[in-house]
Amino acid sequence: MLSGFKPLMEFGVAGDIMGAETGQFKSAAKLAIWVVTAAALASCSARYQRHGYVPTEEELAEVVVGIDTKDSVAETLGVPSASGVLSESGYYYVATTMRHRGVSAIKPVSRELVAINFDARDVVSGVERYSLEDGKVIPLERRVTSSSVQDKTFLRQLLGSLGNFNPGNLISE
Repeated sequence: MLSGFKPLMEFGVAGDIMGAETGQFKSAAKLAIWVVTAAALASCSARYQRHGYVPTEEELAEVVVGIDTKDSVAETLGVPSASGVLSESGYYYVATTMRHRGVSAIKPVSRELVAINFDARDVVSGVERYSLEDGKVIPLERRVTSSSVQDKTFLRQLLGSLGNFNPGNLISE
């Protein structure tokens, strides 16, 4: 053996290298835990989305009942996203704020609706404001017309129609 050479273990160099790698692993694990915790907390926080447009009280004050027409309201407030479906009876400005929190369902937290009604001459007859509290929840019904065909498979329908075939009907016509 060489006289001036000592193994690395005697100086503690290998132990320091292993300790440095362990320390780096621990700090990386701590950082990963903090990142995962922050992401989990951020995903549980509420996110709000606002859709639509409702004119302010000042803008609505410019609309005069009995004087303004559909055209002047559209010029003053802008064209609404919704209007009367059947008879074009009014303009409806709707704004909704939705809250989405984590994996829970999206829930409306506020809804504003401004209804501007017109008479037969297209002159403003009324301006009304509604909120989510004024509304009424309407349950949707999923009506499906029942059919006797849905109970039978294609093969059963094909084999069932074989007995109803009469070649004489084709010849006589």
